[in-house]
Amino acid sequence: MKNETLYERAQRVIPGGVNSPVRAFRAVGGTPRFFQRAAGAHLWDAEGRRYIDYVGSWGPMLLGHTHPAVVAAVEAAAARALSYGAPTAEETLLAERLCELVPSIERVRLVSSGTEATMTAIRLARGFTGRNVIVKFEGCYHGHADALLVKAGSGALTFGHPSSAGVPAETAAHTLVLAYNDVDAVRGAFERQGAQIAGLIVEPVAGNMNLVLPAAGFLEALREQCTRCGAVLIFDEVMTGFRVALGGAQARYGIRPDLTTLGKVIGGGLPLAAVGGRREIMEKLAPLGPVYQAGTLSGNPLAVAAGLATLQLVAQPRLLERIEATTRSLAEGLTVEARKASVAFCAQSIGSMFGVYFRATPPQSYADVMQCDRERFTRFFHAMLDAGIYLAPSAYETGFVSAAHGEAEIEATVAAAGAAFSQLR
Repeated sequence: MKNETLYERAQRVIPGGVNSPVRAFRAVGGTPRFFQRAAGAHLWDAEGRRYIDYVGSWGPMLLGHTHPAVVAAVEAAAARALSYGAPTAEETLLAERLCELVPSIERVRLVSSGTEATMTAIRLARGFTGRNVIVKFEGCYHGHADALLVKAGSGALTFGHPSSAGVPAETAAHTLVLAYNDVDAVRGAFERQGAQIAGLIVEPVAGNMNLVLPAAGFLEALREQCTRCGAVLIFDEVMTGFRVALGGAQARYGIRPDLTTLGKVIGGGLPLAAVGGRREIMEKLAPLGPVYQAGTLSGNPLAVAAGLATLQLVAQPRLLERIEATTRSLAEGLTVEARKASVAFCAQSIGSMFGVYFRATPPQSYADVMQCDRERFTRFFHAMLDAGIYLAPSAYETGFVSAAHGEAEIEATVAAAGAAFSQLR
């Protein structure tokens, strides 16, 4: 069937024709691709056309699509049961693995989505401190919980509505929004309101307003201020976990948060996320403590099986280093091609994440991201799509490379970009 036909049909029964706004092509125009299968670094749409994939299901597919070991693990788990709603030994194995790999995690609770994880982390911070105010950063997206949909990134940023209707003003009033990478603003906020701040949540590498790296000293300042005022430092590593380093951004930058949220990679493509951290904070969770959290499908055996198989492979010696080198090669190749075409463009990467920007230098903040040329990105996106390269349909999203991307895929992508840049002069 045609993508257009499928999209028309979907819009009759699904709001906007998609089950998550970020999948829509509203920001770039055109028709979303409806995919029917995937393998390695490639996707095939409903019309049978193949694409080199740099979305990776928005991050989980670090090993590439349908990795045989992951598929086999899921098939074996499914043969035993689809769900129990009761404890399994495998849940404990995954929890032990997460505690082993992520430096700051002493206890961990499995949930089913990144939004659940960040929502729980916020509730824990408030329950542990007895305070109400949460600090977040402009352009950072932490899921669609009410308290965090204030000047958010990702889909909310794409559609030009940084905040959401339906979020009560009194809820938003407890969320303090600062500029990412602005150390002075952080220090000033803690000087004024430190005694009221329950926690600070941050993407240690921002990935929901495109890729924005932390400036030197920024993460250190967050740790310092939270420690000084007794606030809970929360690293949202749903995206960066196992993408920028085996132990996440906290391992790469040497910062120890109080709580960490994980997702995407830990489920190997199935719905799974986690919140973990210091024992004394985590033990405030029910049934041990007064902070309630529950989920019927938390620790679902299929998702746990996929996660265990994925993490076993991800921890192989030098795998992440090899993917990082591939990602760096892609970013460098794109930059060279843009320079040849005299197009204002730059790219950068960290781990297996990369960002492309239609501006002269990489952005340092939300304000910088807003200066990128969206119209040129839209033209570039469609030129690449026509060439069989699938990028996120938004100028405000990070790209992802997998272990399945090799020299052939990178060369094809860079060549397609060279042709696309030549059309943008």
